[in-house]
Parts: sequence; structure tokens; C-alpha cells
Amino acid sequence: MPPAHPTSTRSALSPENLGLVEAVARLGSMAAAARELGMVPSALTYRVRQIEDALDVLLFDRSARRAQLTPAGAELLRAGQYLLGELDAVAQRVRRVATGWEPQLTIAADAIVARATLFELCEAFYAENPPTRLKLRAETLSGTQEALHSGQADLALGVVGEGAHPADIRTAPLGTIDFVFAVAPHHPLARIAHRLTEEERRQHRAVAVADSTTRGQGMTHNLAPGQDVLTVPTMQHKLEAQLRGLAAGFLPQPLAQPFINAGRLVVKDVHQPNRGLKVAYAWRQPRSATETGRALRWWLERLQHPGTREALLNHHHQN
Repeated sequence: MPPAHPTSTRSALSPENLGLVEAVARLGSMAAAARELGMVPSALTYRVRQIEDALDVLLFDRSARRAQLTPAGAELLRAGQYLLGELDAVAQRVRRVATGWEPQLTIAADAIVARATLFELCEAFYAENPPTRLKLRAETLSGTQEALHSGQADLALGVVGEGAHPADIRTAPLGTIDFVFAVAPHHPLARIAHRLTEEERRQHRAVAVADSTTRGQGMTHNLAPGQDVLTVPTMQHKLEAQLRGLAAGFLPQPLAQPFINAGRLVVKDVHQPNRGLKVAYAWRQPRSATETGRALRWWLERLQHPGTREALLNHHHQN
């Protein structure tokens, strides 16, 4: 009697069983497939019926002279080829991960980080053909640091503030970014020639990027008490709102400069000094430096270059 085989849905989709179905479909008969596989026909027929019972479908049309796949059988074979390819890819990834590469590296990038430069770094990383999958998170203000502290990110770019960090978190300066107060040429504040007072700014709507923290209300910057505020999810939304004259506010000077040069934004002098904002990058450091994954080491090595740090804060627009 043929040996028993598991008949659960998952075991029915084993690589061996998928190979049996493929052989029968390719050769057109149970007997021919059995000869190729080194099985007796009755054992192969039994195995195919077990697969059908587990999936509760008919894979082959028995009324035809040749073993022809039913629509369900054809779908199983099509999806099975994908599954077998995925299994081969997983096996390769596991072998490569054993060399020290992380399965996944998650990077939390603050709204002030230049997306163009971030993706250029991703391109350079993928050029190394690593087995590590990258996951990018868009964060703002304290949400960037929170993603790292909560374990949702391995590397945080654009951390703002001097808050305390857990013992296993390391930080390093990313740089300083200057902000300018800018409005669209048709905005009412654009017509005022003198330095804007806080009261004059308060009378007009401001636009702010929402802090992405999930704890508390998060940070706010440069908003006057009682001022009407349009809150948007990203720095690109903030830029668009100001270009349309929907609101006024501070923008990173590198992001705003091309629109200033084109006359689509007007920089206004304000009583509040346009102080530079110091930002950092941070990462979770294992107990031993030798335990740091190769993917994280790759990014940290790139961040040691002043040009990389400068580009992440300033190169918002691709040439």
C-alpha cells in the first residue's frame, strides 16, 4: 500500500507535490510521469488524489485521453511555479543573511531630509546587491526619534531636539539647516515692506507639518498663540500650500530656494531670527560593534562623509 502523506492544505503545496503535478501536466499521463519520477503509477495516482482532497478541487480532467489540467489545476501550477521561485529566493537570502546581512533595515527619514538624496543612497545600496530589504518610513519631528526608540526603525535621519536616548541608541550630527519665512507673491503679507511683527503674522493662517508621534501632541515650531493653522502631513504638502498662498510659514531654505529664484515665493524679514536648526542621525547600537549588521554598517559608513550629510539636508531638487 502506498505510504501515507500529510493531507493538510499547506502540506499539499509542498515543492515535492507541486513537482508531481507539473510532471503529470507536462507528460500528459500518470504513467509517463510515474516513470520519470521513479514511482509506480498507483503511488503517483494516490498522491495526486491526496492533493486534490486536501485542496477540495479536481486538478486533472479524467475524462480526457490525456491528463489535462482543470482550470483549478492550471492555476495551481501557475501559482506553484511562483512559490517554487520564492522558495529558491528565500534559500539564497538565508545563505546570504548568514554572512551578516540583516533580513530588513528600516530607515525613518524626517520631513526635512532631502528625498532625492535618500533615494540616491538607496540606489547605491542596491548596487551592492545585498540580501537586505529596505523599508523607508516618513516621519516628522519627535516621530522620527520615536520610531527608533520604539524599535520600529533601525536608523533615523533628521532627529530634532536634545532629548534623552536609551543606552543602546547612538547619535551623531547630521548638520544645521536654515529656515526662511516665505509667502506666495499674491499673499497679503508679501505686500508689507517692513519687517513683519508677530501680530501681523498672527493675523494670517500658518501651515505646519504634523508631528508623526503617536504619543502626546508632539512638537510645534514658530506658531503664534491663537493663530489659524493648516496642518499637513509632509514637507512637500507644506511647500505646495505656501506656493498656492493658502498660508505662510517657515521653510527649509534649500527646499524653498529654487522657488524663491523663480519668483514663486517671497522671503519676508521677521522679528524672530531665522536661527539654524541642528539635526542629527541616530541608530540602535548592539552591545558589541561586531554585532552590527552589514546593511546598517553600510549606511553608517556613508553618513561619515560630510558630502553625504550635506546632501541629505540641502539637495532637495534633482538636476
